[in-house]
Amino acid sequence: MMLWSIIKIVVFIALVAGATFGAAHLLEMEGGVRIVMAGQEFNLTPLKAVIALVLLVIAIWVLLKLAAFLIALLKFINGDETAISRYFDRNRQEKGYRALTDGLMALASGEGEQAMSKANKAEKYLRKPELTNLITAQAAEMAGDGKRAEEVYKKLLKDDRTRFVGVRGLMKQKLSSGDTETALRLAQTAFSLKPRHQEVQDTLLQLQAQQEDWKGARETLKAKLKYGALPRDVHKRRDAVLALSEARGVLDEGNDIAAREAAIEANRQSPDLIPAAVMAARGYIDQGAKRHAIRVIKKAWEVQPHPDLAAVFAELEPDENPEQRLKRFGKLLKLQPDHRETRLLEAELHLAAEDFPGARRALGDMVENDPDARVLTIMAAVERGEGSSDAVVKGWLARALSAPRGPQWVCENCHHIHAEWVPACENCHSFDTLSWTSPPSTAMSTSTGIEMLPLIVGALEDRRDEDDMEETDDGQDDDIVDAAPVAQSDIDPGRESSEK
Repeated sequence: MMLWSIIKIVVFIALVAGATFGAAHLLEMEGGVRIVMAGQEFNLTPLKAVIALVLLVIAIWVLLKLAAFLIALLKFINGDETAISRYFDRNRQEKGYRALTDGLMALASGEGEQAMSKANKAEKYLRKPELTNLITAQAAEMAGDGKRAEEVYKKLLKDDRTRFVGVRGLMKQKLSSGDTETALRLAQTAFSLKPRHQEVQDTLLQLQAQQEDWKGARETLKAKLKYGALPRDVHKRRDAVLALSEARGVLDEGNDIAAREAAIEANRQSPDLIPAAVMAARGYIDQGAKRHAIRVIKKAWEVQPHPDLAAVFAELEPDENPEQRLKRFGKLLKLQPDHRETRLLEAELHLAAEDFPGARRALGDMVENDPDARVLTIMAAVERGEGSSDAVVKGWLARALSAPRGPQWVCENCHHIHAEWVPACENCHSFDTLSWTSPPSTAMSTSTGIEMLPLIVGALEDRRDEDDMEETDDGQDDDIVDAAPVAQSDIDPGRESSEK
């Protein structure tokens, strides 16, 4: 504002200086203007000629105004009672629309206070609150005056033409303040006024998911498909997510049959939705339809191998021994033989059958190229099964503590990690954004943290062996050997493995 005032002062001084210079130049000029009219001759100097021209323009403008007023007066005399008031209102409208334009420009420029001032001026001349209140409300929001904005939005509710804008504005106010219950009711009202409005559809769907109103959310999703705001394949996937969420809610209420049917419906709509496949498979198992359960699991495994699918596949035959389970799982392992999850599952099955070389073969090069907590933990079990020392096993476990955890349910929008699948992100509340993937790795670097665990494990092992040695006979030399300092191969499990 200070800069703008300085600019206006500079411009005014420049105009005055220019006018002064022009007048002085005209006074110094020779010659003039000669006007002959009706036998009369008028000789004007250049300065007088310019003044006469300005006066002539003013006179013409006044005559036009008087002519317009006379026309309005004649109309009034002829019976048009509003002719004179319209004449004067025309000037008011020009000023009002000029102020309205300035208000819109100020709003677009981010000048909230200036926009509110111009909107008030426009209202004074125009008396059209349906126009000026819109600018005032948005300008108040821009200026951080939430109370003023809410008051104006409530005024907009009184007019049918602006009711939707008022409801939408109040909905956004409640969302920003965290009042989701009131925001949900306002979103429902806004949706009833304009069901085609995509922003209202998305907001309503998000709020319904937060409130676990799955039935209402499915109706909103259907409306998005109906009005062309959502592709059919995306609708099918998200409706499956809502059907699964509805099934979980029904299951919590104790209605197993309805939950089973809802889960089967969700799996039918989106076979690649892992939680739906797991729940549908368990429903088929409860019905005794193991063949249907196997078909559901295999279809989902072909799209995305997942530990939960392996767990429910194991539930098909809970009493089988490890060798039988390894053989039965062979059909599942053949579907995606090179997938990381398949190789980890095969290694775990070999561990259960105490086939430790087979487990090592199943892991392959993942220990070197793609180690995570699960890979390293399995490797620790393999070393234990093959008879390695405690220090070697604990070394692998120590590495597992600092390694990435591997694939998890991660929100694609905000990258928040979830312990289990949910329909809407617990952090940003985005709907259907969770995917089974590895989160971005974060470096763990502390002076006395995870990196020191192999040394700490070795030191504790030495101390325990020393205590045991004091309590035993002098002839037990083996304990003295066990109490020796931990070798470098014990600290680095990978080194001993390579030596083997």
